[in-house]
Amino acid sequence: MNEGGVFMIVPRYYEDLSVLHDNTMLARAYYMPASKRMDDLVEHRELSDRMQLLNGTWKFQYFDSIYDMKDAFYEDGYSVESFDEIAVPSVWQMAGYDTHQYTNIRYPFPFDPPYVPQDIPCGAYVHTFDYARDDAAPKAYLNFEGVDSCFYVWLNGTYVGYSQVSHMTSEFDVTDVLREGENRISVLVMKWCDGSYLEDQDKFRMSGIFRDVYLLKRPEKAIRDYHITTELDADIAKIDLTVSFHEPVEVRVKIEDKNGAVVSEGVIDKNGKATFEIVDYKLWNTENPYLYTIIFETEQEVIVDHIALRKIEIKDQVIYLNGQKIKFRGVNRHDSDPVTGFTISMEQIKIDLTLMKQHNFNAIRSSHYPNAPFFYEMCDRYGFMVIDEADIEAHGPFMLYRKEDTDYNRFKRWNEKIADDPAWEAAIVDRVKLMVERDKNRFCIVMWSMGNESAYGCNFEKALAWTKEFDPERITQYESARYRNYDVTYDYENLDLYSRMYPALTEIEEYLEKDGSKPFLLVEYCHSMGNGPGDFEDYFQMIQAEDKMCGGFVWEWCDHAIVHGVAENGKTIYAYGGDHGEVIHDSNFCMDGLVYPDRRIHTGLLEYKNVYRPARVVSYDAASGELVLHNYMDFDDLKDYAEITYELSQDGLVIGKGKLSEVSILPHCDGSTTLKLSIPENGKVYLKLFYKLKKDIPLLSKAYVLGFDEIDVSSKGAKNQQALSWLTKEVPDTRIQVQENDTEINIKGREFSYIINKRTALFDSLIFAGREYLKNPMELNIWRAPTDNDMYIKAEWRKAHYNEAYTRAYNSEVIQGKHGVTVVSQASVVAPTVQKILDVTLIWTIDAAGRIGADIAVKKNDEFPDLPRFGVRMFLDKKLTDAGFFGMGPQESYRDKHRAASHGLYRLKVSDMHEDYIRPQENGSHYDCDYVELGNSQYGITAIAEEDAFSFNASFYTQEELEKKAHNYELIESDSTVLCLDYAQNGIGSNSCGPDVLDAYRFDDRLFRFRFTLVPYVKG
Repeated sequence: MNEGGVFMIVPRYYEDLSVLHDNTMLARAYYMPASKRMDDLVEHRELSDRMQLLNGTWKFQYFDSIYDMKDAFYEDGYSVESFDEIAVPSVWQMAGYDTHQYTNIRYPFPFDPPYVPQDIPCGAYVHTFDYARDDAAPKAYLNFEGVDSCFYVWLNGTYVGYSQVSHMTSEFDVTDVLREGENRISVLVMKWCDGSYLEDQDKFRMSGIFRDVYLLKRPEKAIRDYHITTELDADIAKIDLTVSFHEPVEVRVKIEDKNGAVVSEGVIDKNGKATFEIVDYKLWNTENPYLYTIIFETEQEVIVDHIALRKIEIKDQVIYLNGQKIKFRGVNRHDSDPVTGFTISMEQIKIDLTLMKQHNFNAIRSSHYPNAPFFYEMCDRYGFMVIDEADIEAHGPFMLYRKEDTDYNRFKRWNEKIADDPAWEAAIVDRVKLMVERDKNRFCIVMWSMGNESAYGCNFEKALAWTKEFDPERITQYESARYRNYDVTYDYENLDLYSRMYPALTEIEEYLEKDGSKPFLLVEYCHSMGNGPGDFEDYFQMIQAEDKMCGGFVWEWCDHAIVHGVAENGKTIYAYGGDHGEVIHDSNFCMDGLVYPDRRIHTGLLEYKNVYRPARVVSYDAASGELVLHNYMDFDDLKDYAEITYELSQDGLVIGKGKLSEVSILPHCDGSTTLKLSIPENGKVYLKLFYKLKKDIPLLSKAYVLGFDEIDVSSKGAKNQQALSWLTKEVPDTRIQVQENDTEINIKGREFSYIINKRTALFDSLIFAGREYLKNPMELNIWRAPTDNDMYIKAEWRKAHYNEAYTRAYNSEVIQGKHGVTVVSQASVVAPTVQKILDVTLIWTIDAAGRIGADIAVKKNDEFPDLPRFGVRMFLDKKLTDAGFFGMGPQESYRDKHRAASHGLYRLKVSDMHEDYIRPQENGSHYDCDYVELGNSQYGITAIAEEDAFSFNASFYTQEELEKKAHNYELIESDSTVLCLDYAQNGIGSNSCGPDVLDAYRFDDRLFRFRFTLVPYVKG
């Protein structure tokens, strides 16, 4: 010990694997007692008269090193006048102390367990509060629901105890050290402890008392813990209660239905066991989250809780809930907020759950730690199945230096240091037990997860064995079971699922064909980073095709970022890894959610919503009117869940609408109805069905649109009539003048003057009605600002020098006719240091009206990788601020990311077509378009597809600017309206963490032809 130093104050439990807690109470189920019955203690638990919330403004002193803390600040008379103030709960990095750090896999300190860096940052907290003894409840228990990473507690100068496991409740008996009147609580929180080796989750690393702190006042004779289990027969539900006591007491029990009618009642005596029965019971499921109320009453105390009657089981490698096959439509969720960090309130959780319901999720994985206990009560209430995950991730040992550095060797040896080292058994099993004991009465939890990405070994074998013995009725899951010493055989008898992260579809098929011994769970899939993901539909098809595929959990719910104020342009400054001066970080890999940090919706979330809509059209016969639908709900008849309305549109204009007659379709079944419509022969005609919520569901309003189907019912070969009118407009009987020199072809008509650059075979100038449309020369474009999901392929693209490519023409021939001019050029797309990328034949046809027909034939060199895109880029007059198009919208859409978009006639501001990803990247494209028009109140230009539809992007930002800037608030607008007309783009995919873009969406064409027409115009 150091005289006058920190080690006079605290024992070094923080580097001692044999001490995980000191003086803490035994783990128990979460509940909230009161002196009388109170039914609203889920979302308003602070209303309990037996709970004294200690949240608020506390005195706080931060130390860069524990060695800087010399004083026994916890002593009763110690002056804290010089201390700062901090909110509890909060994390101290958000209050301006220490620095933020985001790291995914790597430990932010040397791997030397159980030791952590000697200079451990720490925080000293002091708070005074008044306490009034309640003679009916004289016992007092101090609860901390979350402290990162470990902490020591004193009350009125007396040492109370120590605990670790950041995301779990620690409870202390403080009856003997509390005093009537003013009391003083002192807490020392350390940033790191030996437990930090097990808390290597992919998230910002933050510290402090980040969840609620409170006292519970309890009678001496009181319930300590209870465990509710159920057994469902055909007609009777049996509820078994096992209760333990502080001191034995008689407990009267009532069970009520949701209307308050008593359906069962009785007494639990001192042996602590009783069984209750409910006749003609109602089941809980995600579509009908029916809850019973259970009331435990003693002479001095009442505890109100809820029971859900449901059964989760596996039969023949298929998961069933209440006897029905189910699919997890799940998402991984971290506690995260750009202002409060991972201090999350009831209101913030409710916002998340509401958005999840609105977008057709039915399940949540608490990645990668238990949430606050009231989160699970809310999931019971609102109807979500939950994977509860222990506060364990030891990813860092995967990164240790290895002389033989291969993936195989890393995976084989990952488990050596923690998962398969018996020294860590107590810590790992403790974390699993704490989770299971606290959350065992939450019926939304259908699965226990042993943790995340920590490899496998004897310690997880012990944790699984304990879990299965304690709770055999729930499913167990641990994806990292596959990372082990390959020379050791495990039977995985206590592991119920085969779970994987980001597998290719071929890997899933291989498992189902060659093994299939357990249900297959996508515990993480469709990495939703930036613009993406692009493979929801493909995984959906795989999940639905095979019963052993029980669904999956998208990675992940929200982007993680820290608000750093507002930029001069009014944009919020969101910071990610590396923006806080940290050396070890993983950049923007934390920006991988379906919603932005402030919960604005990403287009990827819209994509998910419509892929997982409640029903789908199987077929529609326009001649007979027969419409066949499939109900993808697990429990509800479609007629009870959704009302179906329809719209018939022609070239984007609605020409008919109505509501389908009620059609009964049982879950997972097909059903048919009749919808006879008069289909026009001309134009692009689409039938769109909307699935609108019909029933009362918590968090959602009736008539909320849960998804749609779109069916192309156009006559064979029908063209968009507006596009056709531009293409067939009468040509004036005037001759076009052509002048040539060594570098230019100047083409003049009555209203226009165009210049083709003979060095590029592209237009340098487009003057129509006296206005120059081009600010810069036209380009052939094969590059895009890489998306986050281009993370790996972009290296190949740069190796091929696609980002430096340009057009080089070899020759041009002018062919002049009576009413038009054709320019035929041979050209290529080339880049420094590499061979020719593309051979290109460009044919431009200009008629007397000034229309420009493009016919571009391309041959790609097979040596080169898939192209990011191919098209024409134009830098147009920036006064062209309005866009109108017929294609897929209104949000961005791509060849593999367009299920949330539909064909229509859309009119948008160019400024509104930019999707403002926090790390700028390719965005805002629109797929399958017949035409796009950029203009203003006076003039504009239209691009029309000749045969095959194109994609386009209109923006005030260049791809170079998007690629150059690290944050959206740094973007500077171009002096042009940048229009990209694309024959194709490579798929979006999810390869920031997922598999390669599927073959069907790769832009690997060797030969292709791009045809379109440009029509400048003046209004009136």
